[in-house]
Amino acid sequence: MGRKALPSDAKGFVLLADYVPHIVQEIRYYSTYNFIGERIDGYEEPCALLTKEAARALKAVSSEMIVRGYRLKVFDAYRPVTAVKQFILWGIEDTDIRMKPYFYPDLEKQELFARGYIAKQSSHSRGSAVDLTLLDMQTGKELDMGSPFDLFSPLSHPDCRDITEEQFENRMILRHTMIRNGFAPIDCEWWHFALADEPYPDTYFTFPVSREALLK
Repeated sequence: MGRKALPSDAKGFVLLADYVPHIVQEIRYYSTYNFIGERIDGYEEPCALLTKEAARALKAVSSEMIVRGYRLKVFDAYRPVTAVKQFILWGIEDTDIRMKPYFYPDLEKQELFARGYIAKQSSHSRGSAVDLTLLDMQTGKELDMGSPFDLFSPLSHPDCRDITEEQFENRMILRHTMIRNGFAPIDCEWWHFALADEPYPDTYFTFPVSREALLK
């Protein structure tokens, strides 16, 4: 059972960088380099927020990865409901497909929802889901996972074997470590994990992604 929470109340959340100081962040929905092509509603700062429980579990993942020579790189964490609403409106009403070649080259945008790549209610909005990859500490480069973050394609499914053995092994390094530390994967994105025992399983939060939201 999750604790009751108000959707606008961020007191159960933390700034991820405070919990995991070695983490690298590239918050894509704060930038214009995402599948819509503009900054997404609710992303007021390029920072990752998570529930305390998810951040604590991710710290354990980070510690384990550092010993193995990797650092975590986060693309997204908590995602406000306002962002998800923008995704839905873009999918239904917006005719803009300028980012199609980069993120969904083989699909029509309306298919992104039917195939599960974009959810109309996102686990990210419950505050315990994270999108991430690994950086090699020796080279400073991302591990080659066989497809980039947010490529909506069967190539991004974790069990896809139309990639090299090294790429598949890189995915499994991330996947197995996340699962071992309490996160659950999904079947269509190698980068997405949610805390299995999440503290707010029925609450979809609305406050913006910003440090200020944590102080209210």
